[in-house]
Amino acid sequence: MLLSLGCLSAHAFDGTKTPADDPTPMQAFRQGTQAYKAGDLAGASRALEFAAGKGHALAQWKLARMYSEGDGVPHDDLKAFDYYQAIVDAHGEDSPDTPQARFVSNALVALGSYYLTGIPNTRIRPDQKHATEMFQYAATYFGDSDAQYNLGRIYLDGNDSEQRDTVTAARWLRLAADKGQHQAQAVLGHILFTGDDMPRQGARGLMYLTLARDGANGDRDQWIVDLYREAFAKATPEERDMCLTYLAQFLKEHS
Repeated sequence: MLLSLGCLSAHAFDGTKTPADDPTPMQAFRQGTQAYKAGDLAGASRALEFAAGKGHALAQWKLARMYSEGDGVPHDDLKAFDYYQAIVDAHGEDSPDTPQARFVSNALVALGSYYLTGIPNTRIRPDQKHATEMFQYAATYFGDSDAQYNLGRIYLDGNDSEQRDTVTAARWLRLAADKGQHQAQAVLGHILFTGDDMPRQGARGLMYLTLARDGANGDRDQWIVDLYREAFAKATPEERDMCLTYLAQFLKEHS
């Protein structure tokens, strides 16, 4: 297989082959991922584009990520959107037990996020109702924790399609938080600790904030660290002690 892939890299995408010489979508995908890991981003995008054009879902997902991040290709949110949409169109009703399910649910979340704000100067306009439907489907059918977090934020903040509902928000946030989604842990911990529109649970909130702090990732998650520090400074000694008890129980149940 490695030898055949080496041959593919020499002539599979040079425009001189006949259809009979085409690699399979899986071969092209493997070549693309190998080229990406080797730093050959141009070769990776050519191979992945070939596989994606043949309907290879993982190639479409990888290209969507590359275009959304400008990783080896020009940043292009509309192209990313179209690849995510192709995945959902082809696999949105696949069983959540299939190997590609997490990529399908991730595509749904990405589409929902695009619909929340729209893509400037394109056909994709803000559509909060459609965004909520995307998150709802990914959260319920696929059990996607990022979708559950996004639903929690929608119900917490309210928008054109949903009224503010802190209880419903907390329910979605807890589903995501208990799966380790650290943003959900931070938001849930904050509303439990402060008691915003619900009975205050200081120790439980501090527990979720501690989990979120431990999962925080660099500068982009500084807001999580700040929420934790603020809560810890305000917590009573009893709440801090009870937080440790809750934390040990949580880690035992979710290890």
